[in-house]
Amino acid sequence: MTFKTIIEPFKIKEVEPINVTTEEERIKHLSEAHYNPFMLKSEHVLIDFLTDSGTAAMSSRQWAAMMEGDEAYAGSRSWLKMEAVIKDLTCCEHILPTHQGRAGERILYGYLGGKGKVFISNTHFDTTRANIEFSGAEAIDIPIEEAKHPMLEHPFKGNMDVSELERLINHYGAENIGGVILTVTNNSGGGQPVSMQNAKDVSAVCKKHGVRFFLDACRIAENSYFIKHRESGYETKTYKQIAQEMFSLADGCIMSAKKDGLVNIGGFLALKDKSLSDACTNLLIITEGFSTYGGLSGRSMEAIAVGLQEVFEPDYLKYRIRSTAYFGEKLYKMDVPLIWPIGGHAVYIDAKAFYPHIPVDRYPGQALVCELYIKGGIRSVEIGSVMFGKYDSNGKLIPAPNELVRLAIPRRVYTQSHVEYVIEVFEKLFDGKEQVRGLKIIEEPKFLRHFTAKFERANP
Repeated sequence: MTFKTIIEPFKIKEVEPINVTTEEERIKHLSEAHYNPFMLKSEHVLIDFLTDSGTAAMSSRQWAAMMEGDEAYAGSRSWLKMEAVIKDLTCCEHILPTHQGRAGERILYGYLGGKGKVFISNTHFDTTRANIEFSGAEAIDIPIEEAKHPMLEHPFKGNMDVSELERLINHYGAENIGGVILTVTNNSGGGQPVSMQNAKDVSAVCKKHGVRFFLDACRIAENSYFIKHRESGYETKTYKQIAQEMFSLADGCIMSAKKDGLVNIGGFLALKDKSLSDACTNLLIITEGFSTYGGLSGRSMEAIAVGLQEVFEPDYLKYRIRSTAYFGEKLYKMDVPLIWPIGGHAVYIDAKAFYPHIPVDRYPGQALVCELYIKGGIRSVEIGSVMFGKYDSNGKLIPAPNELVRLAIPRRVYTQSHVEYVIEVFEKLFDGKEQVRGLKIIEEPKFLRHFTAKFERANP
């Protein structure tokens, strides 16, 4: 018998209390945080959709495995267990453990980057771009045309523009391409999936020109779900088999296990080339830790080893993707402008369309982030010109392609009633939305400014 209702494929064994605040209290908290949700205290947040990174609830099997953690400095049992799981999944021989994904980015792209080098991606995410640009290299995004139209229906809007990839390699010269990075799913592009055919085409272009090809694979299990259900020829393959096929196309990958690894900390860099691995291992030891722990405890490695297997369970993935889609579909029916179709880990609101009266240099996405917190205690994140905007030589803002707000859903944390509450908050946002004011930046760092920038309300 088939049911329409998708239920959580787990039971709640432990609960954490949520502190319910008033709107007046939230206005005060937000002002003290300089209108930046990253600066809010978690105790002042009712529903935390800031990120799905490291915010998952671990399973009883993961907690049980942690009790077996071997904390030996070198060659621990926990490392060997995690290494075996990752090798089996990624088809890579050389595994470097890191405390999270961006550490792997810093090591790999710092080594391959530098002035004059170019990295090409369907869309670089914030830390990826920052690590590349910090090295002196240039990061270029080439999503397909369909990805630039928020409401356009397309099964794989996360795809890379393969024709543009070929053109850019010829333009810059293969010797100047530090690497081609396919992010699956495409986080900055609305959490949209990448097709296997696109990965094959990108791989073929890279092999033709002798350019290294890497996966940013932190949500590859969720991407595999979409391939199985949307791409012909994959209906009978398991989610893990689909992931393994995609990994086989690349020269290596970086994964933040804080997403589809279902853990609160951890990641890895996996490579096929020994000489590249040796160079990266030296950098790993200098900055992260010895090559068999890389900044991770034995307990964390045990949890990752279990999480990387649990994430491919069919019931879990069905629940994960369907519950996210339910949230987005409800907002869609309310005429909330968003990225369509709904991706795997988050719902992305088109803030520029929601607040058409707020100019991009007054950051409509940040304004929406603030209103969500004030009205309902919901913490989210701007993915627009605060995160990705740049300045020209005259100090004028070069806006991002889209002004989005991401509501990233932690894995196995919130129930259906929490989601229904967030939907009700969006209903309240329609009242008086024409009077909502934008914001201006009053203090910012050079890199990754969205984490620590300070704002104030702009004048009407």
